[in-house]
Amino acid sequence: MIFNLHPADLGALLFYLVGVTVLGVFAARKVKSLSDFVMPRKFGKAFMLMHGFGTSTHSDQAVSVVSKTFTNGLSGIWYQWMWLFATPFFWLIAPMMRRFRALTTADVFEARYDRSVSILYSVLGLGKFMVNIGLMLKGSAVIIGAATAGALPPNLMIPIMTVLFVIYGMAGGLSAAIITDFVQGVLTLLFSFMLVPVVLNAVGGMAGMKSTVTGLFPGEDMFSLVAPGEIGVFFLIMISINSLLGVVVQPHNMGTCAAGKTEIEGAVGFMGGTLLKRICTVAWCLTGLAALAYYSGSAEDPDLVYGSMAREFLPQIMPGLLGLFLAALLATVMGSCDSFMIASSGLIAENLYKPLFPGKSDTHYLKVARVSSLVVVVGGVLLAYLAEGVVPLLENLWKINTMMAMAFWLGVFWRRTSVAGAWAATFAALITWWLTTQVWFANWFAGASIAESLKMLKVVDGEVVSFSLPWQMLLYISIGFLAGIVVSLFTKRVKEAKLKKFYDLLRTPVKPGEESSEPCTLPEGVIPGERNVFFPNSELEIPKPGLRAVSGFVVGWLVVGGIIASVAIWIAS
Repeated sequence: MIFNLHPADLGALLFYLVGVTVLGVFAARKVKSLSDFVMPRKFGKAFMLMHGFGTSTHSDQAVSVVSKTFTNGLSGIWYQWMWLFATPFFWLIAPMMRRFRALTTADVFEARYDRSVSILYSVLGLGKFMVNIGLMLKGSAVIIGAATAGALPPNLMIPIMTVLFVIYGMAGGLSAAIITDFVQGVLTLLFSFMLVPVVLNAVGGMAGMKSTVTGLFPGEDMFSLVAPGEIGVFFLIMISINSLLGVVVQPHNMGTCAAGKTEIEGAVGFMGGTLLKRICTVAWCLTGLAALAYYSGSAEDPDLVYGSMAREFLPQIMPGLLGLFLAALLATVMGSCDSFMIASSGLIAENLYKPLFPGKSDTHYLKVARVSSLVVVVGGVLLAYLAEGVVPLLENLWKINTMMAMAFWLGVFWRRTSVAGAWAATFAALITWWLTTQVWFANWFAGASIAESLKMLKVVDGEVVSFSLPWQMLLYISIGFLAGIVVSLFTKRVKEAKLKKFYDLLRTPVKPGEESSEPCTLPEGVIPGERNVFFPNSELEIPKPGLRAVSGFVVGWLVVGGIIASVAIWIAS
């Protein structure tokens, strides 16, 4: 036994690592320019589906769902199902993002506002990526440490995993990420489901699990999808709104939506890939509930439960399964971190470096992109070491995602939104978020009857520590939108020519094979689409959807309803 792993487990792990690295480096041969590295627009529906799934699904999410399910019961599923009600909207969002014809989301902010807002977004986006990479490295290292009984401790695994995804990510860019995501997506599905049948069998199936958990927690509804307390209806509503607003300003989602040949590839990949993830979340939740029964509700650290279950059960079935589990786990990390690293390199090279040093060759900017990708990776590694746990990092990530969402959506739907309004919306949200995390600010409201009746404050061991998570979200979203609107009404508006160019992009479908010479620019000879909005005599730009948009949106909701119904019938009832 090496690292508490059977030789067959080590063999499976090494085979994966070598294979995926060779595949990623092979993809690097076709990368000749910055656009090839950051945004190749050449992939079909199958590759975009697995890219959407692979980029959005990673092992820290399994850790957080299993951990929260272990402590909160079935309602812990919402720590990843928070995106569930936003998913059908991805069918509408993906074509919009593709129509921007941008290399990065920062390009969109520059096209709508100016370079200062683009730089603001780039800085916040890099911070978001640091938290995201740190979160994934932390969660994955925790599972590996638990699965090997500490033989591969988290502090050792974090740099090892980092080197792995950096090697081929720096070489092949987004093309390498999408190609390897196809393989890694299959492994991620295995990672999600391989523990479920054996763990359920150990606790007497669904009936045995329910009986045991109910006996351990009499009087507590551990199988309620909407449990009283921390994860209630208000919590779910605010997390869903926060998720829907913030998804467009996650920098890597430009690649998830726009690396396909046309709009439909991005729509299939973005919505279809994330729906696959919602199904995987059910498997993680079942594992957490079964672990709750198996360990009789007692665990030294809930974050270690998933890895401990893998170490305990998989070697009993067949040598090599634990190695396959670990390989699949690494696939979830590498399939996401490489995409995040590449998107961050695009923000640095395209939106921070290129404006300062214009006129250089494509080869020069490509080198800058490859080297600059390490900036965010180093920050993520530091956060992974400093973070106290997986769930706190995840909660901070939810909030960072949304800080510039108000400026984005105001800019898309309201022509009057100004540059000053975009800055005001962002900083008002940031300041509100910071204030609601401060003990002294929360204590100002501690004696108010409205704060107590609405459960606005988070209390730990009898002490007020901050505002509760859903109230934080409601406050920074509302104040961000309000500040953006008020400041825009009293400040200089964006020039009409710039607005026309921006909205022409959104109205003009992408044709197969079209190429734009510059980001956020219609190709030469393409005629802009006609304005077709709900309120044509106003400053509002809310477009009327076409048949394909409506039908895909409806299908998305039907799938969401089916997933919820299956969990409610199979697990909750």
